[in-house]
Amino acid sequence: MAREMQLQLSHEELGDIESAGDVAARLRALVPAGESVAPRVAEIIGEVRAGGDRALERLTRELDTGGADPPALLVDGRELDAAIKAVALDVVAGLQVAITNVALVAEAGVAHDAAVDLPQGQRVTLRDIPVRSAAVYVPAGRAPYPSTVVMGVVTARAAGVVDVAVCAPPGRSGDVDPLILGTCRLCGVERIYRMGGAQAIAALAYGTETVDAVDVIVGPGNLYVQEAKRQVSGVVGIDGFQGPSDMLVVLGADADERDAELAALDMLAQAEHGAGSIVVAAVASAGLAEALERAIDAHSTDGAERSPAVGVIVRCPDARAAVALANRFAPEHLELIGADAEALAPLVTSAGCLFVGPASATAFGDYVAGSNHVLPTAGAARFSSTLSPRDFRRRMAEVRIGGGAQKLAAAGAPLARAEGFEMHARSMLARVGDNEEP
Repeated sequence: MAREMQLQLSHEELGDIESAGDVAARLRALVPAGESVAPRVAEIIGEVRAGGDRALERLTRELDTGGADPPALLVDGRELDAAIKAVALDVVAGLQVAITNVALVAEAGVAHDAAVDLPQGQRVTLRDIPVRSAAVYVPAGRAPYPSTVVMGVVTARAAGVVDVAVCAPPGRSGDVDPLILGTCRLCGVERIYRMGGAQAIAALAYGTETVDAVDVIVGPGNLYVQEAKRQVSGVVGIDGFQGPSDMLVVLGADADERDAELAALDMLAQAEHGAGSIVVAAVASAGLAEALERAIDAHSTDGAERSPAVGVIVRCPDARAAVALANRFAPEHLELIGADAEALAPLVTSAGCLFVGPASATAFGDYVAGSNHVLPTAGAARFSSTLSPRDFRRRMAEVRIGGGAQKLAAAGAPLARAEGFEMHARSMLARVGDNEEP
């Protein structure tokens, strides 16, 4: 039975566009900063690096299974076959839609090699190459998250990564939820590890007797997982630091009661992510603010669980001011609702994912729209992007100087000498007269 959700709201007012930054900062300050877990995470990483499988198994017993001995770290293929048979057919159908749509969008984002012929006669080719291996961390939390398997694995495959592993924390039973295992089978994953937390990130970064080290680690997770990703980011690539979820919905002045009801549902849906989350509505009229609050109350019930998420309604002078606030707040999810949504969309510059129009619920993006739900949080959309093939690929330049050596040496040697690198200068000058064929 789904839990009903109550969302306690507070109110803010945006005086003008110039004050958008101040209001955005106040909104962010409503969510308390997470505790510092860096020292303990560093200890866990050190234990796994030194102790390998033995340390990993001990930490799994201590932190995941409540003292129970889990099965082997590596999930057997026969368990995947059994798991997919146990998944409800409508869930399988939904997963197949998600897999197809995420793959189509991800494949469109794969860059192609490009060759540039430069004026001095040289050619530089930019090659886009997938990493050798990647791992997707799938959190357990209050429920299994098969959608995270889809978002990570399908995107890595579209990027061209052949070796993709998944890890998920075992529960008190000592095993990974069958829905996660079944989804791994649907996505074609052959390597699944029963491990979670900072110890799993350490094992994937450095390797153990059982766990193969990878090149890139992606996926959401709790504060320990994200801090561990940050600490190993010099050893492997990571997608970013995913903190608690956040959303902002803009209701233009032309929005109506139905639009307010949809916004209320979307705010309550996002509040389901729990503690540390913040959901904000930027509304362009006092009447809309009242309609939204009524709709939120209507969709909450007496005795319902109160969400630990923060909810705020911000009264804005107009829709453009609301978008200005959104750009400063840089939400993980941004919704534009109202007849002017299409006109406002080009003004958005900072959002993890933008949902345009009343039909475009954030929840679609979490599952089946084709966009990726692994998104920058806590305002990181100002400088970071959604999980995409770029996280699993890197650019490498190929240089062929050919007939450009003489002109380039004439330009480069003085620069090298100005920096005190005589041998750099001589190295370039030694090529003059060589390689005359482009």
